[in-house]
Amino acid sequence: MSFLGKNYTFVKQENFDGFLRSAGVAEEKIEATAKFAPDQKLVKDGDTYTYITATPEGPSERKFKSGEEFDDVIGSDKTPIKSTYVVDGNTVTQTIVSPAGTATFKREYSGDELVVTITSDKWDGVAKRFYKAA
Repeated sequence: MSFLGKNYTFVKQENFDGFLRSAGVAEEKIEATAKFAPDQKLVKDGDTYTYITATPEGPSERKFKSGEEFDDVIGSDKTPIKSTYVVDGNTVTQTIVSPAGTATFKREYSGDELVVTITSDKWDGVAKRFYKAA
């Protein structure tokens, strides 16, 4: 798990706007939301993980234990969701259940690269976001 504690910076994305549309993001907010690409880092303390994203408003943290569902919020409107992260080797899969449906964010760490593959039960497409360790 050499990726733990490393900061990953956004590089590029594929089809993320398609995912956002399928999730019900208003068309006038698609461009701004697609540009939102915070740095991210995963740290571990015992059996608890903290997923840290650096946003313009400051860092945001999500504490979780692998495989345990918890209440969370998403988006600028703070939509309530249920979130579950599962850590399996170099892959961290997050499943969120929201009023808009279920989405999966599969984070695959390889060397100094992170690829996030995003799928949804409301969409036939696949989106990807790519990051590099800083």
